[in-house]
This record gives sequence, C-alpha cells and structure tokens, in this order.
Amino acid sequence: MSASIHPPVFTDAIANPLLHSMGEFFEKHSIEHADINNVLNTWVVMIVLVIAAILVKNKLEMVPKGGQNFWEVVISTLDDIVVQTMGERGRPYFPLIATLGLFILTCNLIGILPWFQSSTNNLNTTLSLALIAFFTTHIVGLKHHGTHYIKHFLGPVPWLIPLMLPIEIIGHLSRILSLSFRLFGNIMGEDLAIIILTMLVPYLVPLPMMFLQVFTSFIQTLVFIMLTMMYISGSLEEAH
Repeated sequence: MSASIHPPVFTDAIANPLLHSMGEFFEKHSIEHADINNVLNTWVVMIVLVIAAILVKNKLEMVPKGGQNFWEVVISTLDDIVVQTMGERGRPYFPLIATLGLFILTCNLIGILPWFQSSTNNLNTTLSLALIAFFTTHIVGLKHHGTHYIKHFLGPVPWLIPLMLPIEIIGHLSRILSLSFRLFGNIMGEDLAIIILTMLVPYLVPLPMMFLQVFTSFIQTLVFIMLTMMYISGSLEEAH
C-alpha cells in the first residue's frame, strides 16, 4: 500500500544497502523502497520527539525558560483543545490526543526540510494512525458502556435495526478512509507541488508553497485530532 514520490532523501543511505542485501526478502513480502524510507523517516520523527521530551524533562524548573517555556505552551494549548472539545471527561484521553497531534505535525513539517520526507505522505502511515483512532473509539465505548455500547448501532426503535445497523457499520468504517485519505492526500499533494516547482524554478518560487505547507500542516493535524476527539466523545454518549 505504498504511495510516495520524493527526491533523494538521507534515509536512502540506509534503504539502498538494505534493498541490495535483502532484495529477495523485500520482493517476497512486497516491500518497496518507498516503504523502507517511510519507516526510517517515521523513526526519525519518533527519535526527535523522544529526545526533545528527555531534554525538557531533565531540565524542568519552577520558573520555566527556554525549551520548557515552548513545551508548556504547546502542552497547555493541546490541553485547552481537548477540554474545549470533549469537556473535563476528555482529560483521560489527553495523552493519546497530544501524542497523535505532535507526531502528525512533526511528520508533516519535517518534509519541508531538504533531504527529509513527510511520513504522512505515505498511506501506510496515515492508515495506521486512522486505525488507532478507530479502535480507540470503540474500545472506549465498550469500556464505558459495556455490552450496552451496541445500542449505538441499532437506532432508537427496534424495527429500525435492519436499516440502522448496516448504515452505522458502514459509517464507522468510512471513518478509517476519511481520516487516512484526507491526511495522506493533502500532504502528498503539497509535497508533489513543492517537488515540481523546485524542479521547474529551483529558487524563490517554491517558497510561498512552503509557507502554505506549514499552515496546512497545522490545519491537517488539527482536523485529525478534532475528528478523533469527536469520535471518542460520541462513543461516551448514551445511546438513544
């Protein structure tokens, strides 16, 4: 399920030897060059975020300054978004929402840098994120309501069950496609536009597109976490 077009990136230095030495294994399992680069770039994002967290954690002070100031603003902003969207009952899900938000945003933005690639321009990554949101929604619903959670899929009256059940199932499954393809399509489109513009006019012309990508990277991150919060909030509601 690979879909990624990009110029040479620094992870090629690892991906190319792997393909050369384990080409038969990758071919047998339908693993392509873009898939290897995508995994490597995803690991880069995770390492960056983990290192940033460790550095801030080891330098926490009562009077914040420098990096601590920055991360306190980021975390408090995400906390406000969660509470305003889900209410106080959303606080238990803040770690998940914050993790998704920081990971997606970093993946989106890192592709602007030379020799880096956005992991979110690969459908494998966005589909994985969408599945996390999907399964979390229903796990939360089952944990909160128990077996009564199934009432969310049955409609308000028994005679509507044959109609409502397939509609609800299709609607919930479509969330996976919606979350994954929206993020993938936008980031992929922006990356392709920058690549084409850079090839045609390699200097100042691509800059406005890069600024636009920064803006849309934030927007797409916000859309993803907002939809995830709305889905989780819906699973917490009592079925009518």
